[in-house]
Amino acid sequence: MKLWQVPSFGVDSLEFAERPAPLPGPGEVLVEIRAVSLNFRDLLMVKGLYNPKLKLPRIPCSDGAGEVLAVAEGVTAFKPGDRVAGIFMQNWLEGPLTAVKARCALGGDIDGTLAQQIVFKEQGLVQIPEHLSYEEAATLPCTAVTAWNALAAGEVKPGDAVLIQGTGGVSIFALQLAKMAGARVLGVSSSDDKLERARALGLDAGLNYKETPDWDRWAREQTGGEGVDLVVEVGGAGTLERSVKAVRYGGVVAQIGVLAQAAERFPIPLILHKWVRMQGIYVGSRSDFLEVNRAIVQGRLRPVYEAFPWSETREVFRRMESGSHFGKLVLSVG
Repeated sequence: MKLWQVPSFGVDSLEFAERPAPLPGPGEVLVEIRAVSLNFRDLLMVKGLYNPKLKLPRIPCSDGAGEVLAVAEGVTAFKPGDRVAGIFMQNWLEGPLTAVKARCALGGDIDGTLAQQIVFKEQGLVQIPEHLSYEEAATLPCTAVTAWNALAAGEVKPGDAVLIQGTGGVSIFALQLAKMAGARVLGVSSSDDKLERARALGLDAGLNYKETPDWDRWAREQTGGEGVDLVVEVGGAGTLERSVKAVRYGGVVAQIGVLAQAAERFPIPLILHKWVRMQGIYVGSRSDFLEVNRAIVQGRLRPVYEAFPWSETREVFRRMESGSHFGKLVLSVG
């Protein structure tokens, strides 16, 4: 079978290679991968910035969707022809995250999805919504589940105000899911064009932070001086202080990403004085994936993505690095 692998760190080092086709053992499922989506984590992994001690070569990427080719003895939940996606952490089925559950992430601890065929444990798969294509379903395992858990951390309900940062995969899913929940969504971006695209998806108000850097003040103004109920925080050190300023007293900052690396002071006094709850979000469990899938089916949600042939894998990783994309970047496997 054909695959992409990381023999040494760097996007230019990504290598198109072949390995023997895998065979499923007891309790395992063989899946033909049809589409793979990229996450910022995948870029960091390929560049050696996520885990410099990563065992190489490694097949990258955590998110993929495909068709069951064969099932081995003991498998009862799936059959050939089923449309499935793998869960991000193959051992995190339900309940809180633990150290053991965290050590089984696709494209990191174990080989990932950027291959024509993969063997999964039965419990490492879920059925994908019938109304979605493979390309659409490939966007779900990491970003949709992450956005779902961010909204759950904020206990988002109708009428709440949610602030998203940028227009990448997690932020766009958070926008779509928050609107389904009846929330008002504010967004900041460096691109007016991207803000217009987000408005077409339901964004209630947007601000170009390059033109107006004090977006935290703007968020408070948009909420009558109170601040938003939840910030879906994907920036990290470079945006955290403004996120804490933007959130209301007793509000939630769901910390997800590390896109903005600028060193700013950690706003401990603000967190204390405003009773802000900081919640780290590291994707979620199989149970969470099943929950967000039910919501996607009920709301007929369609993921937002750009698709490319997997022959352009290096170029698509560079596109992610440039930050020029909107929503998810997807590779169609052929």
